[in-house]
Amino acid sequence: MRVSVPILCRVAVALVLAGLVTTAASAEPIFAFDRTPGKLPKSVIPHHYAIELVPDLTQLTVTGAETVDVELREPAARLTLNAANMTIAEASVDNGAQRAEITLDAGTETATLGFPKPLAVGLHKLRIVFASHINSFARGLFYADYPTGQGVKRMISSQLEPADARRIFPCWDEPAFKATFALTVTVPRAFMAVGNMPPEREEAAGPDLKRVTFATTPRMSSYLFVLVAGELERQTVQAGGVTVGVVTTRGKSDKGRIALDNAAKLLAYYNDYFGTRYPLPKLDLIAVPGGFGGAMENWGGITFFESRLLFDPASNPETARRGIFAILAHEMAHQWFGDLVTMGWWDDLWLNEGFASWMQEKAAEHFYPEWKTWLNGYGQKQFAMALDARRTSHPIQQKVADESEAQTAFDGITYNKGQAFIRMLEGFLGETAFRDGIRNYMAEHAYRNTTTADLWKALEGAARKPVARIAASFTEQEGVPLIVAETSCSGGKQQLSLRQQRFAIVPASAGGADSLPQRRWQLPVAIGPIGAPKASQTPLLDGSAEITTGACGEPIKVNFGDLGYYRVAYGPAAGALISKSLAAMAPEDRVNVLADRWALVTAGRAEASSYLALVSELDNGDRRAVWDQVISTFSNLNRLSLDRPERGALRAYARSILRPVLARVGWDGNSSDDEASLLRTSLINLLGELGDTDVIAEAKRRFASFLQDPASLAPGLRDPVTHVVGLTADRETYEALLTLARNTEATNERLRYFYALAAARDPALARETLALTLSGEPPVSIVDGMINSVASSGEQPALAWDFVQKNLDAFVAKQGPDFRDLFIPNFMTTFSDAAHADELARFMPAQATSGGRVMTARALETIAISVDLKDHALPAIAAWIADHPRPQP
Repeated sequence: MRVSVPILCRVAVALVLAGLVTTAASAEPIFAFDRTPGKLPKSVIPHHYAIELVPDLTQLTVTGAETVDVELREPAARLTLNAANMTIAEASVDNGAQRAEITLDAGTETATLGFPKPLAVGLHKLRIVFASHINSFARGLFYADYPTGQGVKRMISSQLEPADARRIFPCWDEPAFKATFALTVTVPRAFMAVGNMPPEREEAAGPDLKRVTFATTPRMSSYLFVLVAGELERQTVQAGGVTVGVVTTRGKSDKGRIALDNAAKLLAYYNDYFGTRYPLPKLDLIAVPGGFGGAMENWGGITFFESRLLFDPASNPETARRGIFAILAHEMAHQWFGDLVTMGWWDDLWLNEGFASWMQEKAAEHFYPEWKTWLNGYGQKQFAMALDARRTSHPIQQKVADESEAQTAFDGITYNKGQAFIRMLEGFLGETAFRDGIRNYMAEHAYRNTTTADLWKALEGAARKPVARIAASFTEQEGVPLIVAETSCSGGKQQLSLRQQRFAIVPASAGGADSLPQRRWQLPVAIGPIGAPKASQTPLLDGSAEITTGACGEPIKVNFGDLGYYRVAYGPAAGALISKSLAAMAPEDRVNVLADRWALVTAGRAEASSYLALVSELDNGDRRAVWDQVISTFSNLNRLSLDRPERGALRAYARSILRPVLARVGWDGNSSDDEASLLRTSLINLLGELGDTDVIAEAKRRFASFLQDPASLAPGLRDPVTHVVGLTADRETYEALLTLARNTEATNERLRYFYALAAARDPALARETLALTLSGEPPVSIVDGMINSVASSGEQPALAWDFVQKNLDAFVAKQGPDFRDLFIPNFMTTFSDAAHADELARFMPAQATSGGRVMTARALETIAISVDLKDHALPAIAAWIADHPRPQP
């Protein structure tokens, strides 16, 4: 049954109003343990864990025992701690003085230990014997199977954030319960085991086993515990007294040299910037060939999905060095922001992720200024602003009720809005004052927990400016500021009027932008004339202002340099001057104008024709960031126009704009020209998706040559060529790609070919790809991405959704609960029609947890926005194209 758009929007609104999406938080105080949110009682504090683990990689189980030094702050006969998906055989206290009756609660993921007599206030030793599981998905301890020349091998790794240490051993699994950890693990003799600290000793534990005992960690939160074991090898360098290592499966450690060299440089840079030296004796970078897709900042042992860390010049494009540096810089920044100093509860997750996201860009600007990281990473802020303009947005400092909601907090607002706001704040306070404040913060709170208020206090002390007052409007309330800017002339002088509003993307069927409450920000607004080296003024806007800005008729750019977290809507006079001056702007400002204009179109505040008019004025030789904005917009419109009558004209127009840009960069260029290489990849990918026959033919020709002679295809072209070939694959090509995926041991190559298979638009081949996702062949970490690719690149969303529904239980068992709670709502945003939104609203498995309900509400709003955008923008775009014909390449 087809559901009308108004009903669709009311469903999303109803979920929001039911309290599933948080609103602005009240100002929080500095950290205090007793008032920190969480589920566990604060009456018992763990100080030290001595943990013994014996994993069985065949049975996929762990047997274990632990002794926990705890402090009781009040007498208690019952102790409650976290335990999930495990059994507890026995628990006793103080060398067996009392044995506990054990009650496990799967719903709350807790174990309650009831003792015959109350335990006295003070220190006690708690002994627990337990058994847990090794999972196929990255929560708790998981296994990763990977191909080698000697057959398939298996290793294990941990992934515990936000709250999965409880899946390995019973513990107080909330960030405020910091403790020290001493681990002993028994593994096969051929294995290397890696933990947070260096091994203190190894000893035989049987004919084929060994027992490894690690040094005790500093005080840390339980989610930072790490254990990795397998047939591994390690290369190391010394950096400032710290042993920095790269750990890989055997035969791959040489591919970690780029990461290792950059880690040594970053360690020195961070030691200086934070003013507190890295406190552990070693830092390992651990490449895991499956199980999860990103990286995790475990203290002293950072885990990475293998393709994110290793570099092989024979198969990786040179541009992969940038991605390796970025994720390395991010995770190493966490060794201070997150590990040394940790947020008290997940409300303040942004203190970890926003700062690490900002620091990775700052470090890249320091070491590799030629990368123009802030310019080329403009999309991170745009992504945050698109989310933050919605009804389902949340403050950077958001209320998190439980661990399932903590999973949803790892989003574009926490990471990217946090990053953008920090950059803007640093610009306002000045680099030196900001750094001094960060140094004070680290020194005062090392090995402890904090809230955002602790950070503001440190920054205010260094900068002598009202940081908390300015920051609160960005971190304690949701929303994107909009500056309405217009110029006028009086007495030969130009006056710039600035008026603050809230920018919102809310379909009219859901009440429109005016249905959201207004917000007010303390907003540093950088303004300056076109072509100036820097902003001429940065007033702190609170409401509205009138500013004198030079001679009449001089174009004035608001959000000069694109440092600010806000949108700008120019009035008719100022807007006309800006449009005429687009070519004279710095690239940062040109991207900003394009992005703001398209955002205004999406919100219904500007006509689509105004954006297309700006695009038509761009030079083919413009910077990659400028064209990336256009490519992103055309890609989204191509997706929205599926099965729409406007699609043919839209695709032809996009090809006519982008083909001359590809002709300029060419198929073959200087491999050391990263900017051209990255732009080339984006252009080939999208032109293939747009059905450009010449691009498709050239990709097929190069792929055929590659099959005969792999050296004939440069590493920088392998991803886009295989993607385009995958889109148009027939049976023979599909089998060739599958053979390539099966015959390589390199994780990055396996991903390349599996994703190419998933792009196939032939429905029969798409069905085979979907079947592959349950076969165990592709790494578990890319299964979600392959299904999404079948739906988006392969343009088979209904086929993919039907497969997911029919196999939901198998996917949840294989991929874990995140498949149900996170993947399904995100997957459904592939659709842009009300009928599928109604399906999602009625799909109860995706709403089994509070986190799942939050994600469902967000997805419903995303679909509603897509419906509204294609209904009001696509006809207008088609009309504009008809009135402005372009020659086809």
